[in-house]
Amino acid sequence: MNKKQRTMLAVLLSLALLLGLGSGYSPTPGAQAAESNYQDLDQKQIVEAMGAGWNVGNQLEGTDGTGMPNETAFTPVLISENLIRAVKNNGFKSIRIPVSYLKKIGAGPDYTIDEAWLDRIQEVVDMAIKFRLYVIINMHGDGYSSVTGGWLLPQASGQEEIREKYAAVWRQIADRFKDYDQHLIFEGMNEVGADASNDAAVRSIYPNINAYNQTFVDTVRQTGGNNDKRWLLIPGCNTNIEYTAGDYGFELPTDTYRSADIPADQQRIMISVHYYTPWEFCGQEDYNQTQWGEEADAEKSVGYGAEGDMEKSFATLKSVFVDKGYPVIIGEYGAVDKSVKENSGLTAKGEADPKNTTFRAYFAWKLCSEAKKNGCVPVYWDNGWSGDFGYAIFSRGPAQDIILGHRRAGDVLQPEILNAIISVYGPDQGDAESIQLSENKLELESNDTEGVELQATQSPETA
Repeated sequence: MNKKQRTMLAVLLSLALLLGLGSGYSPTPGAQAAESNYQDLDQKQIVEAMGAGWNVGNQLEGTDGTGMPNETAFTPVLISENLIRAVKNNGFKSIRIPVSYLKKIGAGPDYTIDEAWLDRIQEVVDMAIKFRLYVIINMHGDGYSSVTGGWLLPQASGQEEIREKYAAVWRQIADRFKDYDQHLIFEGMNEVGADASNDAAVRSIYPNINAYNQTFVDTVRQTGGNNDKRWLLIPGCNTNIEYTAGDYGFELPTDTYRSADIPADQQRIMISVHYYTPWEFCGQEDYNQTQWGEEADAEKSVGYGAEGDMEKSFATLKSVFVDKGYPVIIGEYGAVDKSVKENSGLTAKGEADPKNTTFRAYFAWKLCSEAKKNGCVPVYWDNGWSGDFGYAIFSRGPAQDIILGHRRAGDVLQPEILNAIISVYGPDQGDAESIQLSENKLELESNDTEGVELQATQSPETA
């Protein structure tokens, strides 16, 4: 090795360290990830690694109205690698991919999932794994009575058959992904029990919700591969914080079949909750409550759910779950855009508020700050819609030009919201996949970019 080679090797090693080489990550995505690549992360490590998260909502959980899942039912464009790249490049470390199955599930007793649908789910998961994002996949619309074909219903009759179907479906999902490394997390269900209208109704259905969670954990753990040590995510009734952390009947499942290699004093189960409080600000589609927090105009806000209430909710999650080894994932949060009134909001009550974006950004910043302080992972709900009552941070792609005049997939639509979230966690660095060196040029191929070319000079020229 001559002097020039040694010098350039030092440069390459420095770049490799900067870009995250040697971190144990294999650029080979998906099912080819060998079990030996699995890194068993404890509670602190997994929360730190997941950082701030983002939902690719209104896509794989969408349906065509007949109970048939359809990726473009709500958003007229497929999930693209450019979108996922933008999510990573803008500082998010995790992505939640909501998925509905519904009529993609065949008849019992096998309840076979349509293979093409599983292939597409895997394809999207692989996109995210390629960019070294942590990925949550769930069972989403199946638990809604308001969705045609919804069947995972704790208030329904025939609970034994429901549990058999639930186990069969998760057995297939878990088997498909069993060799994926620690970047993949399974979430058993979403907002199940949303129909419970009062405290008594919540308590009455909790035995069935608890049974679902136990079935999910037992089923996944016994499928082999890395699933006996993978982090699993379970919800309480309607993913409501009070109903999950309070005295309503939520029970943590036993983890009988997890790997014996995990220390006995550690957990590998996470708790899923959502945060849309107050709903009048976060989700209600009118322009009556457009501001949030102590600095809000009293006439444009509600008298509850401000900073103090948020702090109490997160302190409760910490004491009930986090302090006992169970990380909490805020699987959805956000507030709809009430700063404009151009499309869907033309007939809604009230007037658009130009200050609304500032308050939405502050809400996101405060929530992420509380999450980070209390050992939780916040995952922003992006529904792909920007404008009146939209949550979208990123454009899904050119096909949306017809409706919203959007640009490329991944273009940032709400920089104030994005900056508020990332300011809490800081930007992430990328991972180099290859480095090519010629006499006067250094080319980096990264999983975060389409390629970076660096022009090199020598001083002195004879160095």
